[in-house]
Amino acid sequence: MDETAHNAVGSIAASPWVALAYLVAGVCFILALRGLSSPVSSQRGNRFGMIGMTIAVVTTLITHEIASLPEIVAAIAIGGAIGFVIARKIAMTDMPQLVAGFHSLVGLAAVLVGCAAYLNPEAFGIATLMVPMIGQPVAIIHPASRIELGLGVAIGAITFSGSIIAFLKLNGNMGGKPIMLPGRHVINLAVLAGILGLIGYFTQDQAPVVFWTILGLSFAIGFLLIIPIGGADMPVVVSMLNSYSGWAAAAMGFTLHNSAMIITGALVGSSGAILSYIMCRAMNRSFISVIAGGFGAEASSGGGDAKEQRPWKRGSAEDAAFLMSQAEQVVIVPGYGMAVAQAQHVLREMGDKLKAEGVRVRYAIHPVAGRMPGHMNVLLAEANVPYDEVFELEDINSEFAQTDVAFVIGANDVTNPAAKTDKTSPIYGMPILDVEKAKTVLFIKRSMGGVGYAGVDNDVFYMDNTMMLLADAKKMVEDIVKALG
Repeated sequence: MDETAHNAVGSIAASPWVALAYLVAGVCFILALRGLSSPVSSQRGNRFGMIGMTIAVVTTLITHEIASLPEIVAAIAIGGAIGFVIARKIAMTDMPQLVAGFHSLVGLAAVLVGCAAYLNPEAFGIATLMVPMIGQPVAIIHPASRIELGLGVAIGAITFSGSIIAFLKLNGNMGGKPIMLPGRHVINLAVLAGILGLIGYFTQDQAPVVFWTILGLSFAIGFLLIIPIGGADMPVVVSMLNSYSGWAAAAMGFTLHNSAMIITGALVGSSGAILSYIMCRAMNRSFISVIAGGFGAEASSGGGDAKEQRPWKRGSAEDAAFLMSQAEQVVIVPGYGMAVAQAQHVLREMGDKLKAEGVRVRYAIHPVAGRMPGHMNVLLAEANVPYDEVFELEDINSEFAQTDVAFVIGANDVTNPAAKTDKTSPIYGMPILDVEKAKTVLFIKRSMGGVGYAGVDNDVFYMDNTMMLLADAKKMVEDIVKALG
């Protein structure tokens, strides 16, 4: 058999200017991540990210004959227009599912690139051997490139299908409660082992049936991993899927010999994994169980209906205004209910009025408040709440015992003492904000019949020091602002 070494693009030595441009883009991405680590420098971080992406895209377009310029411009215009319209119309309450949707597109892009590279490796500069078979030369992909290709499409497919499930749960198309499949751990392990085994076999045989089976199993495991995870743990899922999308891009970068993709993907993948690890620690979850899709509620806390019959106290906006105006310190705990009502602006107005009366106002943020990491921080920043008044759980939890009023607006699971006392609760073991230790708890909620995303009732509602403020969050805070005068 006559073999001819062939590498259409990969054999061409990369220009040092191209390498330098990708290096500059990578530095910009690192500076972007550094800037995004603090609300004060987040805008500068975004600018660095945009500059780095512009350099990477322009460099790639100049140095690769991917398509004609009109085709590229048309594709950018279509995608940019869609993104612009979505960004303009999306409500902050829908931001978590938007992020999950975007993650699915990143995974799908990796899959499509991988499929195109497999079907036409020469066009993507993948190392191949041209072997004459049945009268026609056939491209045999180098074994190392097959590993990169297999991992890229597998991670991309898992990201896509997993993000679809996360989107459906966050958007309310699927219930927030976990869907427990019988023998799910055995099934998941068997499918994962099958994917890894097939990727190994793919290095020896690049037959289409092997490649497409890897892809099919990867789509399936994405669904299987996310379906058993409950709504209370969805912020960690979003963070983990973000990490997956980065690793998929990095794997494709190795396949395509594109250092910009490798750098960007590795940064996104590692930062997402670190964030997921931090959040798992904050929730007392196992990091490994996140990857395996083995966490979430195993059983729901019983007695939700019975607890609603327990005695509780109802207050008014005037009561809340009086109590807070007489306090020395008020700690505000925002949650998803605040996001739904879009109450962040009037909440800041309330905080300003209290500060004008000499009250010390602080905001307590739980790591998984809302539906995605940083959800509450973004909303408060949008309302121009001073950064030095916003504190994370570990920095403020010890202060609740010395707090006169804990003002909880739409946060349920992250303040539920069942996480510390009820071993049957789906949120058991998750650190919570100890609002019950405050002298008075003012709790805004639409009705006593509703429960948090985890589907369990909250003992704080029925405590002697709690006053329930039943109304739409924005309307109630507006009434409190009026009562403050």
